[in-house]
Amino acid sequence: MRNLITVLLLFLSVVGFAQNRKAYNEIDKKIDKLLSEMTIQEKVGQMTQIAVEILLKKPGSLTEPDELDPEKLAQCIKKYKVGSILNIGITAQTRENWHKWIETIQDMALKERVKIPVLYGIDAIHGNNYTANSVLFPQQIAQAASFNRALVKKAAEITAYETRASFIPWTFSPVLDLGRKPIWSRVYETFGEDPYLVSELGKAMVTGYQGSSSSIDKYHVAACLKHYMGYSMSLTGLDRTPAWIPERELREYFLPSFAAAIAIGAKTVMVNSGEINGVPVHTNKYILTDVLKKELKFKGFALTDWMDIQFLVDRHHVAKDYKEATMMAINAGIDMSMVPVDYTFCDDLVALVNEGKVSMSRIDDAVRRILRVKFDVGLFDNPVGKASDYKEFNGVAHNKTNYEITSECITLLKNTNNLLPLKTDKKILVTGPAANSMVALNGGWSRRWQGTNSDETEKDKNTIYEAIQNVFGSKNVDFAQGAKFNAPSDLNTALSKSEKADVVVLCLGEDSYAETPGNIQDLTLPAAQLELARALKASGKPIVLVLTEGRPRIISAIEPLCSAVIHAYLPGNEGGNVVANVLAGKVNPSGKLPYTYPRYPNYLFNYYRKYTEEVDNSYNPQWEFGYGLSYTTFKYSNLKLSSKVLTEGQPITVSVDITNTGNQMGKESVLLFVSDLVASITPEAKRLRAFEKISLEPGKTQTVTFKITGEQLSFVDATLKRVTEPGEFVVTVGDQKATFNYR
Repeated sequence: MRNLITVLLLFLSVVGFAQNRKAYNEIDKKIDKLLSEMTIQEKVGQMTQIAVEILLKKPGSLTEPDELDPEKLAQCIKKYKVGSILNIGITAQTRENWHKWIETIQDMALKERVKIPVLYGIDAIHGNNYTANSVLFPQQIAQAASFNRALVKKAAEITAYETRASFIPWTFSPVLDLGRKPIWSRVYETFGEDPYLVSELGKAMVTGYQGSSSSIDKYHVAACLKHYMGYSMSLTGLDRTPAWIPERELREYFLPSFAAAIAIGAKTVMVNSGEINGVPVHTNKYILTDVLKKELKFKGFALTDWMDIQFLVDRHHVAKDYKEATMMAINAGIDMSMVPVDYTFCDDLVALVNEGKVSMSRIDDAVRRILRVKFDVGLFDNPVGKASDYKEFNGVAHNKTNYEITSECITLLKNTNNLLPLKTDKKILVTGPAANSMVALNGGWSRRWQGTNSDETEKDKNTIYEAIQNVFGSKNVDFAQGAKFNAPSDLNTALSKSEKADVVVLCLGEDSYAETPGNIQDLTLPAAQLELARALKASGKPIVLVLTEGRPRIISAIEPLCSAVIHAYLPGNEGGNVVANVLAGKVNPSGKLPYTYPRYPNYLFNYYRKYTEEVDNSYNPQWEFGYGLSYTTFKYSNLKLSSKVLTEGQPITVSVDITNTGNQMGKESVLLFVSDLVASITPEAKRLRAFEKISLEPGKTQTVTFKITGEQLSFVDATLKRVTEPGEFVVTVGDQKATFNYR
């Protein structure tokens, strides 16, 4: 029977491959036909992406819905033959207005001679955040804390569904940069600091967005990997500033997450806006063509970020004018330019082709890649959607999943004398700038780029204060702001009310921001918030610190003053409800830190530090990557290796028993680290090589099994080859350790 099943599966896989091959051959023929019929203007138009702002009747207007200007749209589509549009205007649109926009755009495009639909893209990064009333999930950094591939995939599936419900087939997500620089303003858009975690959750998110087929149905969208690559590692930590990254480091830490997502069929890539080793990535043919398209065999297209070809002139100063910048970028391997507010790119690129400075073969390659994606997302068959196909938009099931993933993100970092969970009869003062703010829960990219209007757009959702009232009863809960994010406010009221409370829930963190406006000069939490914590401590009441922040702000001055610390990251629309239920014990926290939480502003380490960084106990973070407490306890035991010797082609099986030794059900992320004791490139103290999330009832034991291969232990050596060197390794799971040798 087993042999019969194997034969059947093999037959079905061969048939499926043949069908896909046939479909691809048919699409190739259609693309060839289109290319043979297109003028240079039409081809360059396909390589052009314009922002919808310049197509509106009242650009920058706060009026919703915004309206498209027919004359401006005609210039875009009829004159310049533009093939892609992005963005939202100033604020999130209703689904109805999205439908009207997309239908109007596609109607005009399909009346053109070659009848190629427009590819619309949007930053749907934690839900379809630019459509009114869509589900807003936790930001990526919070999802990373769940260490749960299945939930990350499910959130992406719902995001894809709700994005396609607006007739939009393309999202500029996921971010696969490493969140290695805590001060960087885009840490919250990442899956954290570890290359393996980013790779695994990145694959889950891409699969959720695109589905498992090479073609994308009406409930899925094309993914866009951001920001290829090394974007997050600027020397200053400030957004879009220069990075110096040796190629060995690029390949060891920054390339794997992109390579993993490309290997499973990610359709598009957005390029790093910055420069590496003095060369803007948009002009780096080695990175864009040799590595991305040849080495990784990427079949999709590479897109610039906002105005990045023009910035080669205005910021980087490597080109004398926009025309030269266009030549440099396209010849390096850029396929589509997010121009996005004029048509200089079109004029310049047509001229460059006519002058022989950009070859027709380069143009055809770019257009072929773009058309392929348009076919893959089904635009040629269904350029617009059908509203009735999306009845689950913002429905009960989608919001339930949002609550579930948020529940697994929240990370308990401190719980002195088991202060938490709180009894429901406790008198609680809720205070702090993040206590009564939906802005603080959602952060940037929430209805607007900077996320500044969540208190209005999400007013039907619960802030932390409102949710605590619902759970503990309004008679038991009082509120005082106590401080603003960056300035004193209402401190005396907070102190007065704290005297009547049994416990203070202090909600501190960051106001919303995105990209460069989020640059800061000091990673320490602002002085007004620290002052509030110090003042409240004088009341003698226990303090529960709740952090809502997009990056780990330094709190070492006030952490000793707090009896408990909850890290909520940027948890989205269900964040208030989940935090309240964590306080009440209705949710048992299971999140673990996806980054190292620093103790001092100038002592910034990643957990995969080198051994030299441990000298004189210099490695001393506030909390380490992978740290997180629970209301129950877990015991690790019986770590076993199937062999003490690992050889190529013969993996080792690692098993460990985890027992819930507490009195309630809990979830645990089981993290497997491996340490290479001696290597030709100085090895890290340890690296995450596997993880699994489990759920255990009290008193129950589960055996978790991992496999370790030689490839998993490999590193990039001095010759830029990925190798696994013979020697001794230590595997660590929880408090259990074992050694083995690779031969």
